[in-house]
Amino acid sequence: MTQYITGELFKKMIINATAAIEIRKQEINELNVFPVPDGDTGINMCLTISAAEKALTNMTPGTLSHVADVTASALLRGARGNSGVILSLLFRGFSRSLKDIDEANASQFAMALVAGVASAYKAVMKPSEGTILTVSRLASDAAVAAAETHSDIEVVIEKALETGYIALSDTINLNPVLKKAGVIDAGAKGYLYILDGMLKAMRGDMLERISDGGTGGQKADFTQYSAEDIKFAYCTEFMIERKNTSKTNRLRDFLDTRGDSVVVVDDEEVIKVHVHTNDPGVVLTEALTYGALLSIKIENMREQHSETVVASQAAASAAALEPQELKDFGFVAVCAGKGMEGIFRDLGVDGIILGGQTMNPSTEDILKEVSQTPSNTVFVLPNNKNIIMAAEQCIRLSDKRVIVIPTRSIPQGVSAMLSIDGCDDADEMTSLMTEAAKRIYTAQITTAARSSVFDGTKIKKGSHLALLDDALSASGTDFNAVIDIVAETLGALSPEFITIYEGEDASDDETKTVFETISAAAPDCEVLQIPGGQPVYRYIISAE
Repeated sequence: MTQYITGELFKKMIINATAAIEIRKQEINELNVFPVPDGDTGINMCLTISAAEKALTNMTPGTLSHVADVTASALLRGARGNSGVILSLLFRGFSRSLKDIDEANASQFAMALVAGVASAYKAVMKPSEGTILTVSRLASDAAVAAAETHSDIEVVIEKALETGYIALSDTINLNPVLKKAGVIDAGAKGYLYILDGMLKAMRGDMLERISDGGTGGQKADFTQYSAEDIKFAYCTEFMIERKNTSKTNRLRDFLDTRGDSVVVVDDEEVIKVHVHTNDPGVVLTEALTYGALLSIKIENMREQHSETVVASQAAASAAALEPQELKDFGFVAVCAGKGMEGIFRDLGVDGIILGGQTMNPSTEDILKEVSQTPSNTVFVLPNNKNIIMAAEQCIRLSDKRVIVIPTRSIPQGVSAMLSIDGCDDADEMTSLMTEAAKRIYTAQITTAARSSVFDGTKIKKGSHLALLDDALSASGTDFNAVIDIVAETLGALSPEFITIYEGEDASDDETKTVFETISAAAPDCEVLQIPGGQPVYRYIISAE
């Protein structure tokens, strides 16, 4: 029986929830309707909540309010993909509901779940039912009802899970896409695994990290790539007596460029900071701009003993920081492939974030690149529909003016950059880039990574797929037949320009076939062929 949740218990709940998702991430991935790996839901949710576990592991839990706030902040910055962003929003509302609460009873916990759902619904522009939003809403309502008659929080979560699983089974009926594919919602199932992991922690059942039977390959490589296994020597903790009103977002951004495991808690009177870094002197020098240092603790994690930070280290490190001249506008783009990176660099993009279809960068990844861009106004090009929400979270997290152009493909991002030559007004640039992206049709040729039902068509693993603006255009085992359909479809659009971007898996023979077939189908159109080097899609073809 659990009548109160303390900060220490909540930390265990989050750690156990992370284990629950990690164990079942492949199972959640397999529910994805999309037949192409798209930064799969299970992986995205696992990486998102792992950011919270990482932040909590290195801190001594205080009040529930404190731990919930650290959790929410870490989730938001670590959010990957739409599912990760929505998960972070659920915990952000949860945290705000528990502000200044040392420990929560059943009613307070249930109302915090409701606040989390409200936060998520408010942030999603067009909420779709039959998703994690529906299931979390119904589960939280059940928690509130249970809390009216039960003081045991374990019972409250049990009732939430009972209702949640019933709602999960109904997602297939509420969401037309899921109904066609014959599956339940992946994100919703992940959310219930999180709740279940939290409940198990209350009962002392801490989960063991084991594999859930994933097949490895591309998914395993992505997880390894995203682990960010960089080691920083000094565990640095300090408290600042706040003397000015500077936003701590700027401090967070600075710390992100100097280390990892960043936790910044601002309670208006003091700022508490935890960071792993190789430059503690530089970190403390920056901290002094916010107020006097009340306490400092620095431990060498490699040698396991405390050290004193000498002034010469701070001076030497600070001298290494050379100020950059600020431009009027800066640009950050998400892409993968050396060719694609070169294209965006040539178009004037300042920061490139490695990512895309199988590697959805986190909000923190994007925010870090924004903070390093030498301008006060930064345009962000996500270039993938599953990255747009993560990019949009940077708007309120950055002290800079961040403008997200909702590009859903690499060609849309390229067209957006081409459209602003000679323009020097941010609002006009936003309009030009948005309109330019809308004029682009994008075809993508790949191979199905899983068997599924997509757009009402049965897809077999290993089949050739052609997607036109994310809708299925053609599929089959005959590559030439698929290309014929793509060429005919693009030719019917009467475009002026068609650009073929070759992926890393493209062969010379296939490229010749694609170029000749499309040129024949659009004889009055200028057709260009560019090595993009992108993964997943052997060919990305834009028509304008």
